[in-house]
Amino acid sequence: MPQNRFSVGDHVTWNSEAGHVSGRIVKVHTQNVNYKGYIHHASADDPQYEIKSDKTDHVAMHKGRALQKVK
Repeated sequence: MPQNRFSVGDHVTWNSEAGHVSGRIVKVHTQNVNYKGYIHHASADDPQYEIKSDKTDHVAMHKGRALQKVK
């Protein structure tokens, strides 16, 4: 099953414990990355996306399958 592909600058939304959140992708990680003390597994085929929230300074890290592009 192909993964959703996104680029830096894309506006996306995802579901968090606080409800739906939206933000802009600021970085695409294609190698494992240590973020907030946790290794986020990433590869060229299954990258992790670093996203800055629209409403706060919060930065989240998610796989493409957790994201939807905002139209």
